[in-house]
Amino acid sequence: MVGNYQGGLDQADIRFIRSCMKAPLLSRDREQALALAWRDRHDQGALHELILAYSRLVVAAAVRLRGYGLPLGDLIQEGNIGLMEAATRFDPDRAIRFSTYAGWWIRAAMQDYILRNWSIVRTGTTAAQKSLFFNLRRLRARIEGLSAAPLSEASCHKIAAALNVDAASVAQMDQRLAAADQSLNAPYGEGNDDWQEFLADGRPSPEEMVIGRHDSLTRARWLAEALAALTPRERRIITERRLTDGGTTLEDLGRALGVSKERVRQLEQRALAKLRQSLARRASRADLFFG
Repeated sequence: MVGNYQGGLDQADIRFIRSCMKAPLLSRDREQALALAWRDRHDQGALHELILAYSRLVVAAAVRLRGYGLPLGDLIQEGNIGLMEAATRFDPDRAIRFSTYAGWWIRAAMQDYILRNWSIVRTGTTAAQKSLFFNLRRLRARIEGLSAAPLSEASCHKIAAALNVDAASVAQMDQRLAAADQSLNAPYGEGNDDWQEFLADGRPSPEEMVIGRHDSLTRARWLAEALAALTPRERRIITERRLTDGGTTLEDLGRALGVSKERVRQLEQRALAKLRQSLARRASRADLFFG
């Protein structure tokens, strides 16, 4: 078995797989005794024997999940973490074999690792999406064989019903599984260009930045000229009500100016009307000049 899956494995991984295959299987009674020794006395020898006996489950699960393009050695390491977690959490008083319990933790650890590393885009954030990710290929092969074409609408609905998800999610996951991530630094064609040089830059161009700065200065000058045409009281009201953070209340301004807040509101509305008229005239002249 080791000879079939040595690709991407270092010598430590190969030695681990060989030791797993040589470890004797445990009877139910021996498994129970080791689990009790570990739980009650923290017997490291019992833990080692238990882990070594079921490390073959880690190797088997890693081989089944190797089709997602991740190194077999990495999957084995993640599976070992799941196996250790199972040993820590296992309750030998429950009527369940440790091998069954450990198998669940091993698969969960590997699947989480695959979801984190299969793509730079986060995949499978819900239980339904995880189930879709890990079962779509199997169901697709059963329905459509080895076809590489996108799933038909009918097939999407069949898979969606089987996994209790919507058909749109099936179609989207099928597209994601069909195309792996591509580097933007990969060369394009036979030249020296790479893909990122074809990405549109959403930032403003130097010309747009100059025009924007000029327009901002122009609007600021128009506003200053329009404010200068107001009476001192109107200018104060506009400045304190509209041009400062927070804005002064009508009541506070009325108290400062010695008038009612209703009078302040009337003066504010009159000043705003003057400003609008002044700015509209300037904008109209600018349109006529540049039109």
